Amino acid sequence: MGNLNDYKNIWVFIETECGKAKNVGYELLSVAKPLAQQKGCPLVAVVIGKDIEGVAKDAICYGADSAIIVDGPEYEYYTTDAFAKALTGLVEKYKPETLMLGATNNGRDLGPRVSCRLKTGLTADCTAIDIDEETGNIAWTRPTFGGNLMAVIMCPGHRPQMGTVRPGVFKKPAYEKSRTGEVIREEIHTAEEEIRTMLKERVNEVAEAVNLEEAEIIVSGGRGMGSAENFKLLEELAAELGATVGCSRAAVDAGWMPHAHQVGQSGKTVAPKLYFAVGISGAIQHLAGIAGSDTIIAVNKDPDAPIFEVADYGIVGNLNEVVPALIEAFKARKA
Repeated sequence: MGNLNDYKNIWVFIETECGKAKNVGYELLSVAKPLAQQKGCPLVAVVIGKDIEGVAKDAICYGADSAIIVDGPEYEYYTTDAFAKALTGLVEKYKPETLMLGATNNGRDLGPRVSCRLKTGLTADCTAIDIDEETGNIAWTRPTFGGNLMAVIMCPGHRPQMGTVRPGVFKKPAYEKSRTGEVIREEIHTAEEEIRTMLKERVNEVAEAVNLEEAEIIVSGGRGMGSAENFKLLEELAAELGATVGCSRAAVDAGWMPHAHQVGQSGKTVAPKLYFAVGISGAIQHLAGIAGSDTIIAVNKDPDAPIFEVADYGIVGNLNEVVPALIEAFKARKA
């Protein structure tokens, strides 16, 4: 492991695909920046991909002090073997004290691979990150016991301290066009025979159909929807608003919607400008996934439903009457 004092700086992994960044990497810069300032150390963005120099420069404009990039054709699409080799190699060379990744499908795969190779700890699905005043260690906060308790986890004996954070938990920082910083290019190449999986085909309809984390408007339905057929009403409302359709766990468990649409503790954490919760009672696990929403509108026939405690606007009524009325109202505005 070596001396813990040899490890310095805070790193944020900026996930990309086909040269474009996922928002979660930039969101992490907003929580990492004050921690780096508190520790008096640089904040470094790490980008692995193909044709990603622009992403590195954007990361600096979003608050990173510098960026390290590994660019190559083998990194255009995510593979466990290539990305784990590249990121582990960078950590072993530069010895960052802390490394944050987005808890995306790829981040959840990459984080554990890298932490095992480095023989260090990893805290998954964090909702808050701070510095413990007594020890100077990073204090990672994550929900436990189904979201009913919050656990604070530290990694005092190993470095780097690693954690993943769900997309949408933090807001993207302001973009400062004038910010500049050093971009370091590292040549780490992964031979074809080292990559044990092969991407045969990428189906955009599946990969991009449900992008809840980056949606600005989400229309979600819960147990109160009553049936899969009633979700067609929500799809109509979503089409009118240019929104993405989400759902609660109850709707997935009932077989009305696929898991890819699930919002909440065991689904996606979202932070849209506008969130419609239709027929959703407001269990704590669901509320944990929508806390970052700017405006929440709840529709429920139960006036005592917990969702109304967090909603900015509430409509008490039967969704089969309320949702068609909303659709007509939005259509009328366009006319």
